[in-house]
Amino acid sequence: MGKIERFFGAVREVGAERLRLLGVLTGGHVFIHWFQQFYPVVLPSIKAGLGLNDVQVGALNSARQFTQGTLDLPLGMLSDAMAHHRGLILASALASMGAAYFLMGVSPTFFYALLGSGLVGLGTALWHPAASASLSNSFPERRATALAVHGMGATIGDTLTPLGAGLLLVAFHWESVLALQLLPALIFGYLVWHGLAGVFAESKPQSWRVTGLREVIDLAKNRLFLGICLATALLQMGRLTVITFLPIYVQEDLGYSPFGLGVYIALLHAMGTVSQPIMGHLSDHWGRKAVLFPSFVTLGILFFLLAVAAPGLQLGIVVSAIGLFFYTLINITSAAVMDVAGPNIQASSFGLSSLVTQIVVFPTPVAAGYLVTAYGMTSAFLLSGGFLLVGALVLIPLNLYRGAAK
Repeated sequence: MGKIERFFGAVREVGAERLRLLGVLTGGHVFIHWFQQFYPVVLPSIKAGLGLNDVQVGALNSARQFTQGTLDLPLGMLSDAMAHHRGLILASALASMGAAYFLMGVSPTFFYALLGSGLVGLGTALWHPAASASLSNSFPERRATALAVHGMGATIGDTLTPLGAGLLLVAFHWESVLALQLLPALIFGYLVWHGLAGVFAESKPQSWRVTGLREVIDLAKNRLFLGICLATALLQMGRLTVITFLPIYVQEDLGYSPFGLGVYIALLHAMGTVSQPIMGHLSDHWGRKAVLFPSFVTLGILFFLLAVAAPGLQLGIVVSAIGLFFYTLINITSAAVMDVAGPNIQASSFGLSSLVTQIVVFPTPVAAGYLVTAYGMTSAFLLSGGFLLVGALVLIPLNLYRGAAK
């Protein structure tokens, strides 16, 4: 009974308004990641349907990443300056993603696939700075934990989407499946907008002419911030290479159906549902580096194992183990960035971090595409593992938040 009473006491301490915010944003994150995770599952069908080569496939993912990375900062600043309109900003993220797939479905050419990929990146940029800043400001004492619970919505979406999308692609033509994504996007967008009605009503608009812009500039020159960004960039380079070429490897090299591919992609994310709140709590309690450093090393080794794991059970175990870290680490590096930033630029700090990171990250899938063409698919996984091990070395000298226990 004592544990149950402490649990409900902790819930009451959080408060109904903060729980509502956390609940709606976590639920909305499920929908966002339906559309994000839909992308790698449908990518082999787009490649086959349009007759694309590996470099063009890499270009599609680069367009998505570049759009997200370049727009995260201006949209983060917009979210800080217009915090009272964050509900609308978050709802428009879902609408953008639905429009992206509709465009790719009704106009199946490489140009429109490139444009649609960019719109998927726009939706991501509209959602994450606004959502992350809202949680960071509302849960300053449990920042990584709140971001991890929000991330659980992502992993639920990431786990269920490959299975659902794989079944749809088996049953219907890929162009029709893409075009029909507009309808659920508009429905889910309305639900998020309605669910957040009034939550941001008391948020005050901020002027970016002097103080806010100066804080962003100061943050951009902060060595600790730049060190976190470099480590995050190496993490993202490894993740993006895997998420680009693992689906191609599973479907083309190993001969799995879209549903079989969906099972592997689901395994990539399923374990994160369990690991995210645990690792988020540990990083709040024991410090960021205590979780990040061993996790970077472990994930790098697991990426290496993708190159040698036998198809079937062995590959499934490796992919599942990767899922413990694949999304979780992004939440903790985001919390580390927001630890450094001031309370008035939380969304902007997320956007600035993304911009600095994407300068390095966005060409990675194209470079990996050339590597795959020259040396084979497993070279992409070896490259990914190398990125993570270098990222672990970058973390060593950084003076990160040491945790409540310290």
